[in-house]
Amino acid sequence: MATITVPESLTAPAGVSRWDSPWVNRKFVSGLAMVLAVLFMGLVGTRFWDEKLALVASSPLNLPPAWVSDPQFGVATAAHPLGTESNGRDILAVIITGAPRSFQVGLIAAGLGLGIGIVLGFSAGFLRGWVDNVIRTLADSVITIPSLALLIVVSSYVRVVDISTMALILALFSWAGPTRLIRAQVLSLRERGYVRMARLSGVPTFDIMFREMLPNMLPYLASSLAGNVAGAILAATSLEALGLGPARIPTLGMTIYYAIRSSAVIRGMWWWWGFPILILIVIFSGLFLMAIGLDEIANPRLRGAAAEA
Repeated sequence: MATITVPESLTAPAGVSRWDSPWVNRKFVSGLAMVLAVLFMGLVGTRFWDEKLALVASSPLNLPPAWVSDPQFGVATAAHPLGTESNGRDILAVIITGAPRSFQVGLIAAGLGLGIGIVLGFSAGFLRGWVDNVIRTLADSVITIPSLALLIVVSSYVRVVDISTMALILALFSWAGPTRLIRAQVLSLRERGYVRMARLSGVPTFDIMFREMLPNMLPYLASSLAGNVAGAILAATSLEALGLGPARIPTLGMTIYYAIRSSAVIRGMWWWWGFPILILIVIFSGLFLMAIGLDEIANPRLRGAAAEA
């Protein structure tokens, strides 16, 4: 039997490559690589760099990065490639130990908020009636409240703040947004044919919501999680920059707070606050690209618009 080989140019639209597959999205892969690079630095960096250098008085004071020569500071040395600060902390050690912890705070807070949002959003959108009215009213009330101001008040009254406590404080106000967005998606999905067929077949309400509808929303929920993690990290960094974070645990926000308190900007110690901000920019950019990529995966219209552009 003769075999006919069809050229690839006839089977794929012009200008479309393998990278344009909905599950191999360039933006998502790029963002994931940026986030994993930061996490990998934290996980593997402790094997090559002494994390004890992130403690107070563990290094010489006010050393610039190894490639900087500034007479007003100490002599730069390769033993501290990113320099040190006025409390005797090595900046590289602070970043290696602090970046994963800042990401951990955001991931826990966003995960808890999204989990609550899934339960409340599905209940409001599918059950409707008084359940929808109560949940929608609560979510709207939380959204209208200035959350940062309340977070400052709550954090100021908590005596001992650690990673878990900070994440729980942020989770108190991170569920309202996902609840409203998930409710809107559920209101649309509940009118689909497969949902109506499941209801007519006598499938329990719980199974319809979390076995039939939830799997179809996974790309959307993943995109929402990425955006919520970025928002939680930004909120945690804002609180820590005000001195309301974990004082004994190195984080990027607390490093910026110590730099502000010691007038690092006026003194010209740019490495003290510059490198933590750079890592935060990488994390935010990676999460932003992941959210956009997941939106394109979940929405064929966005994939078409990206292909035309």
